[in-house]
Amino acid sequence: MTETQTVSVLVVDDDREMRLSLVDLLEAADWRVEALPRAEKVAEHLSHFQPDVILSDVRMPGMSGLELLASLDADTAPPLVLISAHGDISMAVSAMQAGAYSFVEKPYEPRRLLSILRHAAEQHQMRRTTERLRARLARLSGLDRVLLGATPELANLREDILDVAESPAAVLIQGETGTGKELVARALHDLGPQADGPFLALNCAALNPATFESEMFGEAGHHEGKLLLADGGTLFLDEILSCPPEVQAKLLRVIEDKQVTPLGASRPVPLRFRVVSATNEDMAEAIAAKRFRQDLSFRINTVELILPTLRARRGDLVLLFTHFLEHYAQTYEVEPPNLTQEDLTALMAHDWPGNVRELRNVAERRVLAARRGGGSVTRALRVDLSVDEVPDTLREAVAAYERALIGKAITAHQGRMEAVAEALGIGRRTLNEKIVKLGLDKDALL
Repeated sequence: MTETQTVSVLVVDDDREMRLSLVDLLEAADWRVEALPRAEKVAEHLSHFQPDVILSDVRMPGMSGLELLASLDADTAPPLVLISAHGDISMAVSAMQAGAYSFVEKPYEPRRLLSILRHAAEQHQMRRTTERLRARLARLSGLDRVLLGATPELANLREDILDVAESPAAVLIQGETGTGKELVARALHDLGPQADGPFLALNCAALNPATFESEMFGEAGHHEGKLLLADGGTLFLDEILSCPPEVQAKLLRVIEDKQVTPLGASRPVPLRFRVVSATNEDMAEAIAAKRFRQDLSFRINTVELILPTLRARRGDLVLLFTHFLEHYAQTYEVEPPNLTQEDLTALMAHDWPGNVRELRNVAERRVLAARRGGGSVTRALRVDLSVDEVPDTLREAVAAYERALIGKAITAHQGRMEAVAEALGIGRRTLNEKIVKLGLDKDALL
C-alpha cells in the first residue's frame, strides 16, 4: 500500500463514546471509516462497504468479537483486530490462534493502534493484489482473445489500446451499439496501471438528478457513495452523451477536483481514478444542440478510440460467428452446427446493424435451433420477409427494423422504459425520441 492510498476501516463497538473516539482518531489520519454498534450487522454491511481492516470490541451484547471472527470467511474477509478493556494474555492468545490479526488492550496507545491497523490493511491489500493478478493472468492471454478478429481494423484497434492503456489520460470510446465499447473499456483497465483497482461502470442514461448526490457521493453515517468504489481504479461512464444536464455539472466537478463530499460530511473524500467514457452518438452534434457541456467534453476526451462496425470488417464475420457457435454449443451441451454455403451467404448479405452483439445473438439462436435438430443462419436472422414486403428505400427499411426492434423490447420488458433502453443499448432520451418519430403506440404493445 502506497502512502497515497486511503485505508478504509470498519469499527465495531457497542460503547458509543469509544466508537466515536475511534472514528475521530482514524478520520484524523485521513482514513475512510464506517462504524457499527453491533457485530450482527457486519455481514450485511460488508456487502456494500469493503474495508481493508475491521477493528472490533471483544465483549458486546449479542455477538462477541470472537464470534464475529469465527463468522468471517478467512479466505476473503479483511483482517480483524480485536480491542478490549478486559483483555488478558490467554484471551489474546486464543484470539490470535482463532485467526485475529492482532489484539489491543484499552486504553490504547493511538500511534500503536494506527500502526497495527495500517500493517493489517497492507497485508489485505497485498493479498487482494495477488488474487487479482492470478485472475488477470488466467483471464488474459492477449488482446487477440479479448478483441477477436484478423482484419486491419481490429489489429489497429488493438495497437491503439496497448498504446493508450499505460497512460492516465481520459479516453472517449465511440462506436455503434454492439461494437464492444465496454469490452474495450475493460481492456484499457486490465492492461493499465490501475488493473489491481476496481472497475466501476455507470450507465449515464439511468442517472437520476434528484438522487445523484446521495447515490454517488454517499451520506455520512448512512452509506458509502458509488463513486468511492472507483477509488484507485477506473470510472467507466457509459452512454455519456445521454447524461442528464443537471448531472453533467456535478460530474465535471468530480472529474476536475478528484474528490467528493458525502451529504452531511464536513470534509471531502479524495479519489483517484481514470475516466473512460463511451457513446454511440456524435459528440459535436450533442454539443451544438446544447445537450452536452463542452467543458465536460474537454475533460473526458483527451484520447479518442473509434470502434469499427461489423460491416467495416466483414472479413471477421466467419471467424467471430464460428467462435460464438462453439461457445454456445458448449454452453448448451450440443455439437456446434456446420456452416453451409447458404449460411455463409446469409452472413455476408446481412448489414449487421446490431454489430457483434447481434452476431452473438444470432449464433445463440442458431445453436438453440440445432438442439431441436434444425435451423439455419437465415432463420436465426429472422429474415423471412418476401420481396414484396421489403421497403423501397433504405430509410424506410431502417425505420421498419427499428420499429420492430423497439416494439419487441417494449413488450419483452412490459413497458419498463429504463429496462427497454438498457436492453437496446441506447439512452432513455434517445428511446423517447425514436418512439415519437416512429409513431409507436406503447399501450397497444402491452
